[in-house]
Amino acid sequence: MGQKKDLTGSEKSKIVRYLAEGCSSLKIAKLLKRDHRTIKRFIQNSQQGRKKRVEKPRRKITAHELRKVKRAAAKMPLATSLAIFQSCNITGVPKSTRCAILRDMAKVRKAERRPPLNKTHKLKRQDWAKKYLETDFSKVLWTDEMRVSLDGPDGWARGWIGKGQRAPVRLRRQQGGGGVLVWAGIIKDELVGPFRVEDGVKLNSQSYCQFLEDTFFKQWYRKKSASFKKNTIFMQDNAPSHASKYSTAWLARKGIKEEKLMTWPPCSPDLNPIENLWSIIKCEIYKEGKQYTSLNSVWEAVVAAARNVDGEQIKTLTESMDGRLLSVLAKKGGYIGR
Repeated sequence: MGQKKDLTGSEKSKIVRYLAEGCSSLKIAKLLKRDHRTIKRFIQNSQQGRKKRVEKPRRKITAHELRKVKRAAAKMPLATSLAIFQSCNITGVPKSTRCAILRDMAKVRKAERRPPLNKTHKLKRQDWAKKYLETDFSKVLWTDEMRVSLDGPDGWARGWIGKGQRAPVRLRRQQGGGGVLVWAGIIKDELVGPFRVEDGVKLNSQSYCQFLEDTFFKQWYRKKSASFKKNTIFMQDNAPSHASKYSTAWLARKGIKEEKLMTWPPCSPDLNPIENLWSIIKCEIYKEGKQYTSLNSVWEAVVAAARNVDGEQIKTLTESMDGRLLSVLAKKGGYIGR
């Protein structure tokens, strides 16, 4: 009979079964041909419950210290609980207590992603708002590109899971499994596109202009009347492929120049209403943490989601421009959100 060899999973299951049948530890040792002491040790360990956790008294903080913590939390956004309490010279407080105290006055949030705005940027945003304050924005074509990946943003895969249920498994791929670059435009209550940029094509000035020629101009713009083209203002942001001399000259040859080509302030995605359209589409295609297995499938999802965006939604976005301009002026060129 071996004593030192550990019991196997099968042997442990047999011991439990024999005990349920009323066998003694000595009889079980004979049946399994194992040392009696090994069997007894396993039975004793199994019968011992988990040791109760001894609750240590929590460190109490005074009302004065609590006010200091509140001021520190306001001055130090995104700081850890330890850093906040250390800045107040409050020591000896465990993490669980620190977090419990902070939950009454703060929330754990991620930093908002915004372009950096310096003084020059803010002045240019104000000048832009003043220039276009009396513009009829129903005649402005707002354009932009969006990249969609097979997996979507990580944070969008979160959601409530019922007790007793397992979280669904998500595929894990490098760089989100690849993605598709999409271009679209909105004007008044109409959606232009979306159009897909060919896979593997990097949008420089030449490829961007060729893309516009093959999609926007041939499939949409040339079908419009002369009066429509005369009054339409084309908007694009300051991406290098958009604002280059080559692209500007190419658009001018197409008749989009001077006042028909909107100047755009730097670092201003919050002023472009099509950014809100991208949010609507992404919420639809990635709802419930959905993932895709091919670039064609995610592109088809984008097309389907775009079709479900009705004219009233687009009109709400384009009609929001007057309010955005007033907000920029009120905030002296500051970021206005979306």
